[in-house]
Amino acid sequence: MSNVWDDVPDWGGVGALRLHRNSRLGASVWELQPGGVNWNHFHHGSEELVLVLRGRPTLRTADGERVLEEGDVLTFPAGPGGVKEIRNETDSVARVLIVSTNVEPDVSEYPDVGKVGINVGRDEWKLFRRSDSVEYYDA
Repeated sequence: MSNVWDDVPDWGGVGALRLHRNSRLGASVWELQPGGVNWNHFHHGSEELVLVLRGRPTLRTADGERVLEEGDVLTFPAGPGGVKEIRNETDSVARVLIVSTNVEPDVSEYPDVGKVGINVGRDEWKLFRRSDSVEYYDA
């Protein structure tokens, strides 16, 4: 039997395995290798719930940082109040289950890198730099 994680793309020490998604609710397991980071971001439309399945990842929010324990459950509202980064500063793999309301269309913001993501269709995200913003009548 092969490891299902062999088929998960590696995004710099972080991979996600989609468990279930329909038009209203979805879930993914995120595996964070040592040093891996689930990017600092928030969604304008979707809410998220995070459950720590394995390891002791570090959570960064607007209120600061803390180390999470297996079994911890956290919720993140839509909007800037839901900003979060989950990273693995340990020597062991960490896994978190993220359940999302999957609002479509959705917009996400990545404050650390000054980018905005727009969900233009099922699992199709386009990223833009905030600095590329133009006025409506600009050519």
